Amino acid sequence: MPRKTRATTPEPAGGYRELNEEDPEAWPLLVAFDLDYTLWDLWIDTHISPPIKRKGDVLNQLVDRRGQDLSFYREVPSILAELKRRRIHVAAASRTSAPELAREALGMLLLPSEEGGDHVRAVTYFNTMEIYPGSKLKHFKEIHRKTGIPYDQMLFFDDEHRNYEVESLGVTMQLVPPSGTDRKLWNDGLTLWRKRRGIKIIRP
Repeated sequence: MPRKTRATTPEPAGGYRELNEEDPEAWPLLVAFDLDYTLWDLWIDTHISPPIKRKGDVLNQLVDRRGQDLSFYREVPSILAELKRRRIHVAAASRTSAPELAREALGMLLLPSEEGGDHVRAVTYFNTMEIYPGSKLKHFKEIHRKTGIPYDQMLFFDDEHRNYEVESLGVTMQLVPPSGTDRKLWNDGLTLWRKRRGIKIIRP
């Protein structure tokens, strides 16, 4: 059976609003990420055997007791840094069955500080974390309840087709390919969210 594809997003009925890229309305208020095969290239509840520790002096890399590495995809740190710089609310929405291990990993991975000097724990980039088994509808309802941010102001990156169910709430979801999240995919997701909001960016 051929894989189902998403329908093309139609042109907005009222036409586009033209905005400068630095206009706050050109950006979602919240960006959420799944973890497994979205921010890192494994299932943490299947491939990682605790305890985990930092791998020598490498900031963005951990190793488990069997020698399995865990790290963010290469361009994820710069994407998280941009979201923080733009003061966009960042959320984690994962259905892993190893939530404590996932939180531990986020607390141990180190990222460069925007201000220079000491590096910072990756977990500090996340304002909200919903990490537990179950439907992503529950995750996003909790995110909405805790933040008050409208669903249509949320952009979500996830590698599983079944999680398109969150679009029934008004969330925009960008499907993550096997290569994981990178700068191109981030731009694709942002473009999709803007199109659904009827926003067209004016380039100088």
